[in-house]
Amino acid sequence: MTSTSVFTALAPYGWDDAWADEFAPYDAEGLLAGRVVRVDRGQCDVVTADGLLRADTAFVTPHDPLRVVCTGDWVAVEPGGNPRYVRTYLPRRTAFVRSTSSKRSEGQILAANVDHAIVAVSLAVELDLGRIERFLALAWESGAQPVVVLSKADLVPDAVTLSHLVQDVETTAPGVPVLTVSAHDGDGLDVLAAVVSGGTSVLLGQSGAGKSTLANALVGADVMDVRAARDVDGKGRHTTTTRNLLALPGGGVLIDTPGLRGVGLFDAESGVGQVFSEIAELAERCRFHDCAHEAEPGCAVLAAVDDGELPERRLESYRKLIRENQRIVAKTDARVRAELRKDWKRRGAEGKAAMEAKRGRVR
Repeated sequence: MTSTSVFTALAPYGWDDAWADEFAPYDAEGLLAGRVVRVDRGQCDVVTADGLLRADTAFVTPHDPLRVVCTGDWVAVEPGGNPRYVRTYLPRRTAFVRSTSSKRSEGQILAANVDHAIVAVSLAVELDLGRIERFLALAWESGAQPVVVLSKADLVPDAVTLSHLVQDVETTAPGVPVLTVSAHDGDGLDVLAAVVSGGTSVLLGQSGAGKSTLANALVGADVMDVRAARDVDGKGRHTTTTRNLLALPGGGVLIDTPGLRGVGLFDAESGVGQVFSEIAELAERCRFHDCAHEAEPGCAVLAAVDDGELPERRLESYRKLIRENQRIVAKTDARVRAELRKDWKRRGAEGKAAMEAKRGRVR
């Protein structure tokens, strides 16, 4: 098969000249280029110029869970054999990673080579701004551009109320587009379709956020199973149990994911900083360069909270995510553990000194 026919067959899935150059050594070996559209139980479905193939990932199963084959990977597949094997995957441009629920502090890769991370948030329930910030931190850390989609907008018929909800999310998501979409009546779908037409997008969110409904609306067919969310809390059962990559008729590629109950950070310091960029800007005016924004004199961040410039909820959420990320990193990085212990001792000594000074004044 010629390189031109391969390009034509794979272009709808994101193949470009840069990927072709990366694949050239494997092409010389006679291997097939393809993109992983689904992974389950050590095997994967790969779309190639020869069609959709089933391949075993046994050759690419290292001890590092971040280096397993995942949905969105571009891979080199053996041209024949039963079973076929994936030999390797091409270097990833971006990778969406969260920490696992286990106590081993391992990362779990959810999707690779993603350009846009679509965070779906249902308007059928009260907004959880802290959870949105958590999703955004992981999205920024992945290297993708986050977009927040407020789904089920038809359930908020009052325009003023909807405007206030959008404003709340925009304050929570600086630098991130916030779209209101209703798959029920089609409002906002054209804007979302224009966003996802420019590359690969991954749909993220809790169960019941309407991800599969959005996926069906964008594809123009019922390709994903949909079940109604519970009336009591707006949550749904996992209708999507694997990550599925879909080519969109208007251009672009969409990866739908299962609803994520737990969204743990995994070495996402820069992502957290991006979400709370206004705190980083304020911190530049703090008296001390290593200010923790707890009780230090001359803290510009605390002053902004006192003045009403920075919502206290934002600062508390920032502290929570920073602490969580430090704990995750410390479990795998001896240097960070030592720095944290040193910091804890320093703060303990400062607290003890402050308490003794206070007692002296009381006497």
